[in-house]
Parts: sequence; C-alpha cells; structure tokens
Amino acid sequence: MPEPTKKAVSAFIKKPKCQTAEVGATVVFEAETEKADARVRWQRDAKDITASDKYVISAEGNKHSLTINNVAPEDAAGYAIIAGASKVKFELKITEAEGKAPAKTAAKAPAKETPSDAVPPADAPPAAPADASSGAPAEAPAAPAQASETNGHAPDNGAHDGLPESHQPDTRQDLTGLFTEKPQSGEVNVGGNITFVAKVCGESLLKKPTIRWFKGKWMDLASKSGKHLQLKEHYDRNTKIYTFEMHIIAAKANFAGGYRCEVTSRDKFDSCNFELTVHEAQTVEGLDIRAAFRRTSLSGGSKKKMSGLGSSTDGGEDSGELDFSALLKKRDMVQVSTEPDVDVWEILHNAPPSEYEKIAFQYGITDLRGMLKRLKKMKKEEKKSAAFLKKLDPAYQIEKGHKIKMQIEVANPDAEVKWLKNGQEIQPTGSKYIFESIGNKRFLTINNCSLADDAAYTCMVGDEKSFTELFVKEPPVLIVRNLEDQMVMKGERVEFECEVSEEGAQVKWEKDGVELTRDESFKYRFKKDGCKHVLIINEATKEDSGHYRVKTNGGQSLAELLVQEKDLEVYQSIADLTVKAKDQAVFKCEVSDENVKGVWYKNGVEVKADARTHITHIGRIHKLTIDDVRPEDEGDYTFVPEGYAFNLSAKLNFLEVKIDYVPRQDPPKIHLDCMGKTADSTILVVAGNKLRLDVPITGDPAPTVVWTKAEKDKSKKAPEDGKQEPAFIWTLKDGEVVTDSGGRVHVESTKGHCIFTIEGAERQDEGVYSVIVRNPAGEDTADINVKVVDVPDPPQAPRILSVGEDSCVVQWDPPLFDGGQPVLGYVLERKKKKSYRWMRLNFDPYKETTYEAKRMIEGMAYEMRVYAVNAIGMSRPSAASEPFVPVAPSSEPIGLCVDDISDTTISLKWRTPEKVGSAGIDGYGVEYCKEGTDEWIPAFEGLTERTSVIIRDLPTGERMQFRVRAFNVAGPSPPATLPQAITIREIMQRPKIWIPRNLRQTLIKKVGETVNLVIPFQGKPRPKLTWTKNGEPLDPKQVSVRNSDTDSILFIRKTERKDSGVYELQVQIENVEDKASVTIQIVDLPGAPQNLKVADVWGFNVALEWKLPKDNGNCDIIGYTIQKADKKTMEWYTVFEQYRRTNCVVSDLIMGNEYIFRVFSMNMVGLSTEPCLSKDSAYIQKTGIMYKPPSYKDHDFSEAPKFTRPLVNRSVISGYNATLSCSVRGIPKPKITWYKNKMDISNEAKYRMFSEQGVLTLEIRKPCPFDGGVYTCKAVNASGEDTVECKLEVRSQITKEDLKK
Repeated sequence: MPEPTKKAVSAFIKKPKCQTAEVGATVVFEAETEKADARVRWQRDAKDITASDKYVISAEGNKHSLTINNVAPEDAAGYAIIAGASKVKFELKITEAEGKAPAKTAAKAPAKETPSDAVPPADAPPAAPADASSGAPAEAPAAPAQASETNGHAPDNGAHDGLPESHQPDTRQDLTGLFTEKPQSGEVNVGGNITFVAKVCGESLLKKPTIRWFKGKWMDLASKSGKHLQLKEHYDRNTKIYTFEMHIIAAKANFAGGYRCEVTSRDKFDSCNFELTVHEAQTVEGLDIRAAFRRTSLSGGSKKKMSGLGSSTDGGEDSGELDFSALLKKRDMVQVSTEPDVDVWEILHNAPPSEYEKIAFQYGITDLRGMLKRLKKMKKEEKKSAAFLKKLDPAYQIEKGHKIKMQIEVANPDAEVKWLKNGQEIQPTGSKYIFESIGNKRFLTINNCSLADDAAYTCMVGDEKSFTELFVKEPPVLIVRNLEDQMVMKGERVEFECEVSEEGAQVKWEKDGVELTRDESFKYRFKKDGCKHVLIINEATKEDSGHYRVKTNGGQSLAELLVQEKDLEVYQSIADLTVKAKDQAVFKCEVSDENVKGVWYKNGVEVKADARTHITHIGRIHKLTIDDVRPEDEGDYTFVPEGYAFNLSAKLNFLEVKIDYVPRQDPPKIHLDCMGKTADSTILVVAGNKLRLDVPITGDPAPTVVWTKAEKDKSKKAPEDGKQEPAFIWTLKDGEVVTDSGGRVHVESTKGHCIFTIEGAERQDEGVYSVIVRNPAGEDTADINVKVVDVPDPPQAPRILSVGEDSCVVQWDPPLFDGGQPVLGYVLERKKKKSYRWMRLNFDPYKETTYEAKRMIEGMAYEMRVYAVNAIGMSRPSAASEPFVPVAPSSEPIGLCVDDISDTTISLKWRTPEKVGSAGIDGYGVEYCKEGTDEWIPAFEGLTERTSVIIRDLPTGERMQFRVRAFNVAGPSPPATLPQAITIREIMQRPKIWIPRNLRQTLIKKVGETVNLVIPFQGKPRPKLTWTKNGEPLDPKQVSVRNSDTDSILFIRKTERKDSGVYELQVQIENVEDKASVTIQIVDLPGAPQNLKVADVWGFNVALEWKLPKDNGNCDIIGYTIQKADKKTMEWYTVFEQYRRTNCVVSDLIMGNEYIFRVFSMNMVGLSTEPCLSKDSAYIQKTGIMYKPPSYKDHDFSEAPKFTRPLVNRSVISGYNATLSCSVRGIPKPKITWYKNKMDISNEAKYRMFSEQGVLTLEIRKPCPFDGGVYTCKAVNASGEDTVECKLEVRSQITKEDLKK
C-alpha cells in the first residue's frame, strides 16, 4: 500500500484532555480554537450540553471552557467539543474519596511525577508509572493528546491501555445518513489480519448503494485489491441490509493511517473516517516472560512471589489470578534512563530536515512521521503570514475535464502574485490558465483539467509562498459491452471478452467473488487490446464452472460459464470381415470426438504397426489396415478409445481358397459376401460417403458384368409382363465400363471380384441394385438393396408456450424428414437477442419435443433454436423462435378492502403489488364466490387496469367472498383475498351536509354572473334532498338543481337582483335529517346621488352638498367621484375620487370663470351609470388686485459631473444579455462616454447605451468570455469630469452533462 496522504488541519490549537476527579469536585475542560469567532458546541454522549447550574460554558476570544460543578459518579462519561468539521473526544472518570478508594481503583489514577525507581509500599495504592515509551517527555509542547479528533491525526492510544473497556473514551461515530453500522478504528500487529465492516439499510433505497473505500484523502482502494487487501459485500434478503467488508491481510507498518468509507445511492450520500494503527513487535532483552504467569492468592488479596520457576502458592498452582504487573514493572526498570530529560520537540524544531532520521535513531523515536506532522502544524501556528490574509486550501480535487478555480487573499491590494506549478512559473498562454485580480483577491482558473494538471501549485507574493496540491480524478470507466454467458466442453478454450469506455483502463477479474491472478500454471491469461479486455482459460475443466465478473471503478459485468463432459458417440462401428489370402482387410470406425485417440487389440494383445499393418487416425475416423492377409491374422480385433470405458469389437475370418481342376466352361457365379451388409440384406451408406459394392464372382471364361438400378419411385405402374425396366445400366467387359450414367460411378474388376463405386452418395442413389454376370456357360444375377441415410432436416421454428422468472417452456415439431434413421433426440440452444453467441442447453439428445429451459435472466430478451439428432449426426439448426422475455408473475395485490357497499353492489379497492417485475402488469382480475363454495365467478370479462372496481347485480343479503389477482405475460399472481366474507347489504349512515369553507360566509355575485354551488353530503340509503329560498320553494325557471349520491348542485345561469336571499338544503333519511344554508347576495351598480347643490361660494372655493342615492345596488356605497367643468369649455375634470362624505369644498378655482359640478356614486361593483348635476353654477368673482412678481438674481446652478452611484463588479453567464448601471449628477447635462479596457466602445454595435434622468446603462448583447474586462464610464461637461469603472467576468454556461457529474 502507498503512504497515506495529508489530512485536514484541526480547528483546535489546544484540545481538552481526559481527566480524573473525585466525587464532589469541580472539573474544568479548556480548549483553544484557531479562529477567534469560531462557534463551539459541547457534547456528552453525543448529545449537546446546555448551560445550567451543573454545566458552565464560557468563551473569551478563541478560548473556550466547560466547567462541571459537584461531579457525581453518573458524570463519568465521554465528552466532545465540536468546531466546524473538527470534533475532539475526551473522557471524565470519577473516583471515590482517597481514604475510601480501593487499591484496584486507585491504581488507575493519573501518573504522578515520581521517580521511576521509587517502590511504593505493599499496602499503599501504587501510582501508575510514567509512560516512557513514547520517546518524548510528558511536558513536551505538543505531546500526543489523550483525546481523539475525528478529522485530525490519530492519537497515541497507549494513553488508555490501562483502562478497562467501560472506561475507554467513546470513539464511536454517530449514526447519520445511510450507515446503520460504521467501520470503527482498529489496531493490528505487523503481519496480522483485520476486517472493517460497514452496513447500510437498503429498505428505503431504490437500488443497490455504491460504496468506496479510500486511504487518506483521494486514494481509491478498489484498484489496490490483491494479496493484502480484499473487498467483499453481501446482501441479507431477510433484514434488507447490505454488508460491506474490507479485509487487510498480513498488515505492514505503512498500512497505518486514516481511512474513509463513502456510500452513495442516487441523491443520498454519507461517509465516515476511521483509523488503522499497526504496532511493531517489540522485545526487551533480559526479560523473563515466565515470571508474568504468577497467580495471586485468593485469600488475603496480597501477592505471594514465586521462589522459583516450579514453585507455587499455598493454595495450589492453579489457585488465584494471573498477575502481569511484574512484567510491566520489569519493563519500566529496563527502560529507565538516568540521563537528564531532553526536549526532543525543540531539537526537531531547530534541526534541518536532513537530520530528522539521525535524531529519531538517537533518541528512540518510533513514530517519526506523526511527530513531523505535528511539528509542521506547530510551525504553521507560530508563523503568521504578513502578505496573505487567506492562503490556498491544503488540497483541491477536481474531475478530469472540469474547471478548477483557486483563490487567495493578499494584504496589499496592489501586490503582484506569481503562480507556480511544480516549481515552474505558469505563463498565461491561451485559455488553459486564467489569472484574475479583484481587489485583494487573486484567482487562478485552470480550464479542462487533465492528468497533467495533477501537481503541486504555489502562489508567491514577494518571498512568501502558499502551497496546495491539485488532485485530478479520472472519470469512472464504464463497461460498454458486457460479458456473455458461455457453455463449453471439457478441455476447450474459453474467452470472456468485454469492452470498456477508455483505453488502458485497469479492470479486475473475479470468479465467484475471488479475484483472479496470473498463476504459475498459466491457467488464466489476461489480454488487453485497446478498449477490449479478454480473460482466457486454457483447457477448461469442471472446476472452472461458475460466475465470472469483470469490475472497473465505474461498473461491473457478470457472465456464467458452464463446462460439461460429453459422452463419446460411435457414428460407425467396426464390422466383421471375411477375406481371402493376400487380400487387404480394413477395420474402420468413426467416433464423435476427433481428438480422442485409441488402441487396437488382437485377441487382447495390442496391435503394433509394421510393414503389413497400418494404423491411421484422420479426424474422427480410426482405421486398422492389414495388407496381404495371412491365416495367422484371423482373430478378434478390438478398438479401445483412450479415457472411455467401452470398446468396439469385430472378427476377421480367413477364407481359404481351394484350387480344383474344373472344365474350361464354367458358368458364372456370384458370391454375395460384401462388407457392410446388414441382417435384412440392406446396405446402409451415409450421404456424402463413398458407396462401394465388392461382389466376388467366378466363371470361365471371364464373365461380362452388367449393373442395373431399379427406379426408386414405386408409384409407377409395373409393366404388364411383370418385369421392371431398370433406370440405369452399367456394363463391364474386359475391364472397361460399357455404360456409365454419370461421372460419379466407377465400375472396376479384379481377379474374381467386381467392384461398383459411387463417389459422394446422395439421397437419390438409394434403391435396388442388380448385378448380372454372363459367359457362354450361363449367367447369374443378384439384387443388393442400398439405403442412403443422412442427418435429419431441421425441425420447425420452436414455439414458446410459457415463461417464468428465469425459465421458459419451449415446444417444437419433429423434422419433416428423419434422414432415413429414427430421430434419437434434440439439442437446444439459446442466445440473448442482441448477442451473436448461441449457448447450448443440453449435450445429450433430449427425446421429447417440449423442454423447460432454466437459468435465464429476468427481463432479458432471448431466442431459442433446435437441432434434430439421429444416428448419422445432427441436423442444421431450426429457425430462431420469436424473441421472448423471462418474467415471473407479480406478487399479490396489497391492501384489498371494501370501499363501499349497497344492497346489490360493492366497491373494492387495492394497491399495486409490492413486486411487479420487469414485465409490468397487464391488468387485474376480480372474482367472487358464495361463502362455503369454491366456485369463483369472474366479476367482469377481461382485465381492468384500475385499482378499484364496482361489482353490480349481487344477491342482497348473501355472504360473498372476493379476491383480486394481477396478470402479466407470465400469468396470474397469487390472489389477494378479503379476510372474511362480506354480507351484501347497505349499511345505514346518518345524513350529514359538508358546507365548503368558501360558502360559510355570504356569497357575493354581480348581476348577470353564474352561480354554481356544489354541496357534498353523506347518507345511506340515498337521502331525500330539498332546496328552499327564504323558506319558499325554488322557481325551476330561474334555478336548476342536480342531485347525485354524494353531492347536490344548485345552478343559476344568469343572476338577477331578486336571486339574493338565503338558500337552505335539507337532507332527510326517514326521520333523520340535516340542514345547511347558503346566503347569496346579487349586487349591481348604484344609482346617481340626489339633490346636488352649491351651498356657498367664497374666494376661489365652492361648497357642495348632496344626498344618498335611492338605489345602492344591494351593497354599501363606498365613495363618490366629484367632477368640475368650466361653462366655456365644458371639459370635465375630476376633483375627488372615492370621497366618502356627502359634502365637499372644491378649491383652487380660477377667478372670472363660471363652474358647474356633477357627482357619481360608487359601490363594490363600480360607478353609477348616471351622475347627479348641480342645478346652479358657481361664478368666481374678480377682486381687481394686480400681482407684481418680485425680481431675483439668477442663480448659477452649474455643477461639475459626479457619480452618485458607481459601477459594481459583476459576474454573468455567457450568452445572456448583461447590463452595467450607474448614476451621475451634473449641470449642464454631461456628455457620457463608455470604455472597455480603456478603448472607446461608443460606436460598436454589440453595446447599447441608455441615459434616463441621470441613470446610465450599458447593455452588452449576449456576452462571451472575451467580453470580460474593465469597463469605464466617463462624464464630462464645462465644469469638469468624473469617471467610474468596474470589472466584468463572463462565465461559461453550465450544461446538463456538467450538472449530472
């Protein structure tokens, strides 16, 4: 394993430590944070502590304290302090008073600064020895704390080694998010094994969660699996809990460090940190481990020392308890040094880095790495930067192809900064790197990050530097083409091939959950070809059967391998032979496997090849040829295939020829003893093979041979004379073929033999062959029946009868032609629809024409095909079946219940089944039966897609049972049944009217509008409904009423004033009733006010008075509108609107004019249609006073331009219009000029400038990243000028693909 990466820096400068206190004492825990304004929370047993008399919480600047007053035994618990993302845990232990504390409890008190060589008295409680194994003095400024921090470095756990388990600090992490059990920190010795377990509850998850294990920050351990690391997972279907395990095998020292476990499920995420501590095996010279196995006496409680190795206490060798204290004391004594204490922290602080290892060796430092990390943190705390207000984060992470933006803050806004990558200055070339400076902030943007950008970056301001690291994560490698299932024979080569999304990606192969590696036997070979990855298995065995999985960091693919052993089939057995002297004997057999070898035996003795004996093996054919046969060659010959427990036997008969003197004239004779002849005198020949008829003949002189073949078609009528004409004739005379019908026929003659041969026998060659021999002494004839056999025709395309969750039932018809031999069975193959690889389902012929195929994947489309097999061989494959998808019936519908019931109907409802499957649901079938019977009757024809149904025409008073089943292509699901039978009878329900909330107050409508009231109610049986208006029946010509089983609707198409009133609805069932009323108010425009008159005229004022209108429009008058008009122009002007009184004073009239007035009334509908005009007019008299305006000196209002609102820095998105706005003041109106990067842009079409009432606006049409920069607005007039500027940043658009990532 590689070294762990750096961890996040703690938010605490000083951390609280574990304390021990006596009952009744006061305990104070103190902590200091890095930032003065940090918010801090105190917890006890993972619960927040609030301030009270018991707990006093104080904070002064960056110092925080928790005071616990009057501690009691129940206060002994685990405490924690939280600041931001940092959490520190510590512990409070309670002891009894010193005089009452037992010796065993007092032994756990904190270590005192007593000399290590001081020996306490036997009756006094021994003090805990000082921990001298840490290699640093106890008063070191940053010695390992006894408290642990969740996101910091792991503490020295040796501080708690002496505590019992119940008093150990609580290092458990609170269960939040997805985890039900988080991995806990652990310890292991070098070479040992340890397992970390994480559990996730999958009950609320829609899909399997994804888990990732990290070491340090970003090191993904999925690619590190191997000899020392294994990742396993399994799922418990009963508890629905996913269990993930990380096994560390044969731990090494560099495995120690911080680890992180992350789990994701769609939009949910959770993570936790844990530590692994690896201990070195330490031994101390001169230490007698046997002395540790002493036993203390059970009677006195004091220890009795053993006098020797074989001595024991008075109570016996096995009495008492094991005491290891002597071992601890002896180790302390061995490690005690009389040298003065040395501050190793100070030595490391002042030493150069090259001397660190030398100092560690000199002073016995074992955890040098941890001390250097703490030392680095100390140095950071001591040195405060003068040039940086905010430095770079310790590390950044970005996915490949994305953009990263780094930010710092400098103390001097004018300071120049330099950016370095791996110590080399970054030059601003192209669009890869973008440098920005806004105020005292400096930004470095890296676009389209690649693996080359994974480096260390430095920002320099003068001589000061800020460092960070950028980690570029590669996108997950996806599997583009999945593995395919395979079925092979034993000994064949297997290749599993997949294709991933990126070339050179790392993949991991597993078999049944165990990772595959290259072994010495080279059984597994791994091949890479671009994006293709291939797993090769040479000579597959039965043990290689199983599930093979290929994994990447972005997915996985699973395939199954089946390895079967096929029985050896004999296509042609050896036959008995009878040969004459010096002839050739040929034993021939054909087996199904061309790789099978064999041994020939004669009378049980192995036959060896020599000059006369030839043994050949070509393909599937094995031959034993014996030339120049002799009498000693006669015997039983056997062929034994290697590796198979059977043999093939035949007998060789030697025919002895006796030579007798015969007359010269010898009639011809045919001796039918040709090889291959069966018991029924029929010779079988396989289509495509050579047909050879060897007929021994005799006769002197040599006879003429004529071969004929009768017509195969028996449907032809025979000649009247009873003789059938031959279809083909071949004649041989003096060794030459007289008649040859076709080039495939060869007729030859040897001494005493006539051989008839047809090359490549075909089906039409089947028939009865006749051989006729003639010479002057006579003739002889013989018939030979030849039958040509072949592989059968392919069967018809198979039909899929039914499908299951992982199986299907397939049926097919036998082939039309069986090849002349009975069909022995069938071989089936299947493949996935989108695949090209067929997988054989059976190797032994299956005799039936219906087969159940299993072990398929639900939801995957498959095709099937069939081969027919006879004794000759296997036919061509049939046409593929129609594609089908294995699916299982869904589970039963859930939540079946009665929604409503009447005397003849019932309403049922249910919910969708919990398990639907990949085929979905075609519909639901509802059935019912009478109680006590099993005859289920469908409630309706076909299926319904709804989850509720009303069943009608049921017998009243009958007890009925109902059930519902879900149907899909796989068939019906198990039924969902009501828990008990239901009596078909309507249930009495009291009438009740439910008035909608909006109708509980007066309903106001305008004249001519529509009124539509829907009043729901309940009641069974159906109640009687009655509507009345103000106690009178409704007028059906004006008001319409429609009633249903659940509501009543009152409808008025066009309202009038007379429709106002109180409408009452009465719902009655027998003697029980309920009533409800709705008030409707129809409003209209009001009438005009009355008696408008001029009450008084004085100066430029007129007093008016009027009376209320006669008609207020059926609602309150909310005001009046008063208007005036000069009699000369008669143009009306509004003086008051929504004026509430009936009198007013019109002011500011013009002297010498005569006015008339009018008033409109107003209600909630609007103004009255007609006004009320004043009968009298009002004349404003002239007073004769001449007005002389005073003379003033003109004031100089000129003012230099000044921006009252400056431009503001903006960041906009590319492609959307952007505006920059500011405001300016100046007299006379200043001239405005806009600049971009000090270039005038007034005449560019991309920009539009606006100026309205001193507000200046610059519109940038659809900006792009190149439009970013510094924009300046300049205002100039005769009194001066002023400028203002801002910075514009144009960001690229965020696409949907970016959001998904």
